[in-house]
Amino acid sequence: MDNNKEMIEGLVSQILDDYHDDKIINQQALFSQPDKEAVCDLLSKLIKIMYPGYFKGTSFRYYNLDSQIAVLLEDIMYNLRKQVVLALPQNPKYRSLSHHELVNMSEKISNDFFKRIPKIRALVETDVAAFFDGDPAAYNYNEIILCYPGLLAITTNRIAHELHLLGVPLIPRMMTEHAHSKTGIDIHPGATIGKNFFIDHGTGIVVGETTIIGDNVKVYQGVTIGALSTRGGQKLKGVKRHPTIEDNVIIYAGASILGGETVIGRGAVIGSNAFITSSIEPGARVSIKNQELSIRTGERKELVASEMETDSSWFYVI
Repeated sequence: MDNNKEMIEGLVSQILDDYHDDKIINQQALFSQPDKEAVCDLLSKLIKIMYPGYFKGTSFRYYNLDSQIAVLLEDIMYNLRKQVVLALPQNPKYRSLSHHELVNMSEKISNDFFKRIPKIRALVETDVAAFFDGDPAAYNYNEIILCYPGLLAITTNRIAHELHLLGVPLIPRMMTEHAHSKTGIDIHPGATIGKNFFIDHGTGIVVGETTIIGDNVKVYQGVTIGALSTRGGQKLKGVKRHPTIEDNVIIYAGASILGGETVIGRGAVIGSNAFITSSIEPGARVSIKNQELSIRTGERKELVASEMETDSSWFYVI
């Protein structure tokens, strides 16, 4: 037992000493950044504001919907201000501000955000309608709001995007990454998305920071709207790296659309598994050249790896 105690004490001392060097990961100011759990709780409550009457509250007693919303709004306002005060110094331009100045700025940002809630809800309303109109498997609006991961992802983005536009660091990304972990859909809070956005199925979708998406766009699972290359690292900060998708575009499963100068024109249809790095004209139909389906019966029921590598029918061509 004494030997184990000495060993543990030695390891603890060694680890504590390691905490005092200049490693990036040695952040010990626990209360100097936003609380991720608190931010996720804020997001959950904001979603209840977006869809009043759909999600039950367990922390509040209320007699009617009006009193429930009033209590929720008061709670959100108080806690959002607290988290924004902690988040602002994450941006170097705010680090010289006094605590009093940070509090005042947090209050202004929070007030401005609350003024935008009707705008966010108006966009969310169009999304719910787009989901229902676009999916014959949807039984009713309740099913969409309560069950569809794509709607959760876009609703989260609508909320986070407004905080992003207000200059709030870190918190918008915490929100969208929380939605990413729950839905498999990764939409950066910087992405600008028009009304009537429909995500069908959704798993594996990636939408980059500087993406611009117009109205009435429909995106299927596995789609990437991303950058051509990020090898430039921080030098690319602020540069438009991701595509522009104009109105009424449909992007089918597995397609990749890359590059900040890439524009998918109004009304275009991008077929499954297409790989696009240049602009597409409005109304165009982009598809993969048909594969040759080879079915072999008898003892050889499937192609061996060497045949797959040499058979030209295994390659996709736009």
